[in-house]
Amino acid sequence: MILKQNKISSIAIICARGGSKGLKNKNLKLLNGTPLIGRVIEHAIQSNCLDSIIVSTDDEDIAQTAIKFGAEVPFIRPIGISGDLATTEETLQHALLKYEEVSGKFFDIAVFLTATDIFRKPEWIRMAVEKLISSPDLDSVFVGMKTHKNFWERQEDGTWIRLKEWMSNYSSRQVRRFIVREDTGLACASRAELWREGKRIGDKVDIIVNDDDFTGIDIHHLEDLELAQAAIDIR
Repeated sequence: MILKQNKISSIAIICARGGSKGLKNKNLKLLNGTPLIGRVIEHAIQSNCLDSIIVSTDDEDIAQTAIKFGAEVPFIRPIGISGDLATTEETLQHALLKYEEVSGKFFDIAVFLTATDIFRKPEWIRMAVEKLISSPDLDSVFVGMKTHKNFWERQEDGTWIRLKEWMSNYSSRQVRRFIVREDTGLACASRAELWREGKRIGDKVDIIVNDDDFTGIDIHHLEDLELAQAAIDIR
């Protein structure tokens, strides 16, 4: 039986499958001496706002490492949602529903984190959770990268148009408008009911705007890992 607690409860779910193609065993690769899966678990713990931290994985080595760093791995992810075509949404839905079933706990807020997005501040996790608690009308809060770059979209006839009409007005970076790139792997908190429905993010959102270019490093290839290490060395 699942029991609903009186206080608002939160869970972080870290998705880390073993079958990566671009960089084999990437979630276990060392960065500054710590495996990527360990690094994200440390960030989750340091946020000091989560009631449970679990890792969804199909890999026993990742599971054991995750446990060593302080996360729970209460079950191994089924093969059916461990392949290249499995979506993050179905993985999160499965992990939340399964954990609530086996633990008997009920969660109000669910936080998505990835091991490959490494340059997060633990306080972003806390900020996202606290914003949801203080603003009942919000569905989701996530980290987004601020950019003043122009973007173009290709049409069906092969021509290109600016993503936004105002992008045709070139001006100083200090005064022109900006857009935000969604970086949910750094931190994304949503109402858990959305995840139960198979949705990662709702329509009513707030964004923790970040302008650190290093947060764009997302580790999927050896070059990404080397770049990340170089970035840490110079920061």
